[in-house]
Amino acid sequence: MGIILKNRREIELMRKAGRIVHAALDAVEAACVPGKSTWELNRIANQVLETHGARSCFLGYSPRSSPPYPAVLCTSVNEVVVHGIPRKDVVLAEGDVIGIDFACFKDGYAADAARTVAVGVISQPARALIDATRESLMRGIARCVPGARLGDVSNAVQRCAEEHGYSVVRDLVGHGIGRAMHEPPSVPNFGRAGLGLRLEPGLVIAIEPMLNARGPAVHTRDDAWTIATDDGGLSAHFEHTVAITEAGPQILTAP
Repeated sequence: MGIILKNRREIELMRKAGRIVHAALDAVEAACVPGKSTWELNRIANQVLETHGARSCFLGYSPRSSPPYPAVLCTSVNEVVVHGIPRKDVVLAEGDVIGIDFACFKDGYAADAARTVAVGVISQPARALIDATRESLMRGIARCVPGARLGDVSNAVQRCAEEHGYSVVRDLVGHGIGRAMHEPPSVPNFGRAGLGLRLEPGLVIAIEPMLNARGPAVHTRDDAWTIATDDGGLSAHFEHTVAITEAGPQILTAP
């Protein structure tokens, strides 16, 4: 499959899906309190899907040889980078950080976003990691202008992460998005400015920095989905679905 540019109508449909994604993440974030299980967070996200008549991008998703993903939400606590499966026996505690990742289809088009949030009062180092990861996403988005290169986006994310002393996860990338959750191109969080695909109006991508407090190495746990840091250090993850337009970047998963 090659690059699929979207017209104005298609971008507006993706914006509609993006509003649902934003609403789900808001509802889940409000419930990220000590004593709440990640399974309950998944139930809340599913309620938002049902309210809006949307369909999960995650539930049943099975790339390559992986088993079907069993939930509508990814819940990644502390050293888990992404793809943490909601469970009744994973209960949030004061001081945890949790990445919440949600995507849905509405009227045939997808949107995808993630954020890492604090559970109660968290440490200063944890807060700094979250803030830097959010900042790296926004720096990447700022480079999403016609005529720029994809490497400009990737490099902006990497430079922000490294300026703050964090590692960028290199084994996982962002992606194009549209009628499918994952479309070309891949969107790395590292790279050289001035290289790669030239950005043009109609391209829609999901940019998703994943920053580790320590080293960049990660591994997949036995459930075939949960990806965690090798060294047990904290990780944070932010993501937005972004359309490149003549007027600059349009965040489709913002309010």
